[in-house]
Amino acid sequence: MDSLQQIEQLRRELNHHNYLYYVLDQPTISDFEYDRMLRQLEELEQAHPEWITPDSPTQRVGGKPLDSFSQVVHRVPLQSLQDVFSPEELMEFHQRVSQGGEIEYLLEPKVDGLSVALEYENGVFVRGATRGDGMVGEDVTENLRTIRSIPMVLEGAPETLIVRGEVYMPRKTFERLNQERELRGEPLFANPRNAAAGSMRQLDPKVAASRGLDILIFNIQYVNGISFTSDSDSLDYLHDLRFKVIDYVKSTDMAEIQKEIQKLGDQREKYPFDIDGAVIKVNNLSDREALGETAKFPRWAAAFKYPPEQKESVVRDIVVQVGRTGVLTPKAVVDPVRLAGTTVTNATLHNQDFITEKDIRIGDTVVVQKAGEIIPEIVSVVIAKRPEGTVPYELPHQCPVCGAPVVRDEDGAHVRCTGAECPAQLLRNLTHFASRDAMDIEGLGPAVVEGLVQAGLVHTPADLYQLQQDQVAALDRMGQKSAENLLAAIERSKSNDLSKLLFAFGIRQVGQKAAKVLAAKFGSLEALAQAGVEELTAIDDIGPITAEYLTAWFSSPQSQHLMHSLAQAGVNTLSTAAPVGDRLAGLTFVLTGELSHCSRKEAGGMLEALGAKVSGSVSKKTSCVIAGEAAGSKLRKANELGIPVLDEAQFLQLVSDDPQQYQPILTDLTTQK
Repeated sequence: MDSLQQIEQLRRELNHHNYLYYVLDQPTISDFEYDRMLRQLEELEQAHPEWITPDSPTQRVGGKPLDSFSQVVHRVPLQSLQDVFSPEELMEFHQRVSQGGEIEYLLEPKVDGLSVALEYENGVFVRGATRGDGMVGEDVTENLRTIRSIPMVLEGAPETLIVRGEVYMPRKTFERLNQERELRGEPLFANPRNAAAGSMRQLDPKVAASRGLDILIFNIQYVNGISFTSDSDSLDYLHDLRFKVIDYVKSTDMAEIQKEIQKLGDQREKYPFDIDGAVIKVNNLSDREALGETAKFPRWAAAFKYPPEQKESVVRDIVVQVGRTGVLTPKAVVDPVRLAGTTVTNATLHNQDFITEKDIRIGDTVVVQKAGEIIPEIVSVVIAKRPEGTVPYELPHQCPVCGAPVVRDEDGAHVRCTGAECPAQLLRNLTHFASRDAMDIEGLGPAVVEGLVQAGLVHTPADLYQLQQDQVAALDRMGQKSAENLLAAIERSKSNDLSKLLFAFGIRQVGQKAAKVLAAKFGSLEALAQAGVEELTAIDDIGPITAEYLTAWFSSPQSQHLMHSLAQAGVNTLSTAAPVGDRLAGLTFVLTGELSHCSRKEAGGMLEALGAKVSGSVSKKTSCVIAGEAAGSKLRKANELGIPVLDEAQFLQLVSDDPQQYQPILTDLTTQK
């Protein structure tokens, strides 16, 4: 057997074992034997690089990093589904679809991941893209190649085949990844969906390859030369092609479908991936064609959304953390409980009023859920299970870190440490100062900050700019190269705009938006420091309380010393940003959902640069809502109030430089204003 024949045989065998292991979960050889075969193939391909093909198992480990993701226009739009939240809404959907006749439905778990389209030409995987806005997505082909359950070659496939699937991170993989990130002092992923989405958008495919992602295929978007009468037939066909296909239940009885929805909801924890609902769709493809679709949703399908999962647990302790502004935040330590794909051991208690209102005590049995599937919170106390001897909880009268007295804020809701040199406040202040939205000092996370403080190297943010490489390299888990990279990041931060520096100071009630407004208004840190309350309150979006906090901060000796030290170190104190236009002046926008071309923060910056105001909540004063994928309550409120809504494509037209694109939309908005 010559080398080319060996290569082809090894590829066939390895692809077959990939299918057995990653799709069927039925491996027939040991990991050692698989690795031996893969290593043999790698050696042969290294000797004959001209024979390397994209479908080779050796190409799944990830190639060279990309500079950016290119855009892909979907051949067939990747639509989202209309949500239903109750059995009553589901019956309304059924009645609208069936019109009194018999309809066969498919019911599938709604995988909580990242939707993608995979394209095959003559049986070879050639391209993969994210859903994006449904019309245009990002080319993530190289990252998708690293997912072992995606076949690179299909036997007996048509000339062109495009399938849609959901990329997800298995729960066990997610937990392992977060444990590793915690050990390295890196931020933890909030949930498996965020982890999957973040992994798929890595420019370095090797990073994506290390994340253990998987996929489930649930639809044929386009195929030529083959026709099907039902969706179930098409899914069975995909299964025969060796795709990892979503499980489904088929029925003409809506009562049975509702029982299966309940059963699926009850058994969510048994799945290896997160489920955020159940998909109900008409099975017969001619019925689908007759029902048609709206601009956003197919009329023949819906997504039943489950209420937040709730579990009982026991409060074992209440611990108090001190934030960067001195606020004492209580947190309940609870018995471990599985919620929305993660193990919960802590739940936020917000403040003393929250604890008092719900009468939460140490020893109580409580009902816990995840707010927005992210933040664990206590919903209620199970009074019937309260043990004897419990007492109402009160926050301490002294700071648990520095021992300084605590005082209640003017609003009465928060308790604050009065210690000017509280170590807890220093750690969090420095971490905030270095964060991405502030001075954006890459590599200066909580663990490194703690090391710098414990070593006595940093007492204020200005000390960061006096650090020497040998000092940093001596810290735990640093070394010369890491120290060099950190100092380079600190040096780069000197050129940030004034707005980032203002936000980095952590002045109470001065968020990113207020920082941008102040920087644009005064132009320099020196001018802002001299402004009085009256001058500050004359600015839109700066109220009297914020003005008081600003003048108090700028008048304190510590702040004046900090500003002087930063200026001496060469940190920029001038505003370099200027509005590029004012055509959106007088309009207030609200952003909701996920955008594919940019983050919501970046989108807000584009709107503000054109003179618009960006708000976090919808009201009658809102001019327009920009709705991305999976938009929620803000979109519903906008529809209730009759507020204009733009999708992402329309938003991009609105902020473009071409009057032919933005003028029609702007005219509609100003006419309806």
